[in-house]
Amino acid sequence: MIDHDLVRQLRVQVADRLNDQRRRDQMNGVAAMSVDDEREYARSLIVQVLEDYARFQIAEGQAPVSAEEEGSLASAIHSALFGVGRLQPLLDDPEVENIDINGCDCVFVQYGDGREERLPQVADDDEELVELIQILAAHTGLTSRPFDSANPLLDLRLPDGSRLSAVMNVCARPSISIRRARLGRVFLDELVGNGTMSHDIGAFLKAAVLARKNVMIAGSTNAGKTTMLRALANEIPAHERLVTVERALELGLGEFEDLHPNVVAFEERLSNSEGVGGVEMAELVRRSLRMNPSRVIVGEVLGDEIVTMLNAMSQGNDGSLSTIHSNSSMEVFNRIGTYAIQARERLPLEATNLLIAGALDFVVFIRKRNDYVSGGTQRRVIESIREVVGHDGQVLSSEVFAPDSDGVAAAHAPISCIADLEEEGYHPLVHGRWAG
Repeated sequence: MIDHDLVRQLRVQVADRLNDQRRRDQMNGVAAMSVDDEREYARSLIVQVLEDYARFQIAEGQAPVSAEEEGSLASAIHSALFGVGRLQPLLDDPEVENIDINGCDCVFVQYGDGREERLPQVADDDEELVELIQILAAHTGLTSRPFDSANPLLDLRLPDGSRLSAVMNVCARPSISIRRARLGRVFLDELVGNGTMSHDIGAFLKAAVLARKNVMIAGSTNAGKTTMLRALANEIPAHERLVTVERALELGLGEFEDLHPNVVAFEERLSNSEGVGGVEMAELVRRSLRMNPSRVIVGEVLGDEIVTMLNAMSQGNDGSLSTIHSNSSMEVFNRIGTYAIQARERLPLEATNLLIAGALDFVVFIRKRNDYVSGGTQRRVIESIREVVGHDGQVLSSEVFAPDSDGVAAAHAPISCIADLEEEGYHPLVHGRWAG
């Protein structure tokens, strides 16, 4: 078993030596090391620190740790510096889907099949847990993000693509939720294979992306919206230039150069302690339009960026994708209206509905179902797809795919833009529906 107290002590020594090297480089005018170079340099420092510790043990008349124990210590120290410490084994487990921590010794995980378990503590105390998150916040993302009493809320993307949300000082103990990115390089065919959608809907969505339809993916928390967004984005031809806008980098479309070699990823920047330097989502969406994008992809709509995004969609930037929280496909329009009326533009509901009608083509609603307790398993399914067809004081929409007796979306009504989809290979008669 790893001695976590020893890991903390040795990590401090490695961090001190790493910081000393950074200062020397700065004083000598040497360019700062890249993140990858720092990680490799830290490995050499870990070897030095472990050698020093072995000499100390011998001097104290103790037997030095074995080669196997030394290897485990080295991995634990490196994880404490650049990874997630004792959380690393959970992130390495492909079956773990969600990790919820309500203080260092109150740890719950949810597995892909719907099981939930309570696991041992991941830090010696809450202070160590906060320190771990602070280290991650300092080295993850495009810019360092503070996590302290003045900045008690944190969202960031971990190196493996998982999404971390942390809160302190507004609850009794620091609280952390990690949502695993279990499906990074994902395609519509895979989601058809695992039962998320039918072959018909898979063919329809592929054609909608190729036909440059503006699609919004809706669902509750952890319903699989981001995975669906990745799958849709991976149907975009490789020659197109993508600009993504996110609060915390999560999509990672640029990581797969064979799929998307030309990607610009924008991340919202928070204000510093003086309240300056922040760059909001709405400004990033506006800026994205000046970056010669083939398509703009907004990772998650949560505020006043909705007006800017809808304006972009309605002004010729077709083929945009985004996600939004909602409990049904129909509720999406009310949710957009709520965000829009809170935006700086203060759009009234009628103007918002007119904007929606001119911007959105389809709303895809996905629902998460956990049947593990009743002997089943956990799964996510597309339940409904709405086509926006016009405006008459309110948004007019048609539920072209509606829930069947099993609650899974099936063909329900004619598609108004069917001709555009047929040009991209979607043939409703072949896929078992009418042409309208």
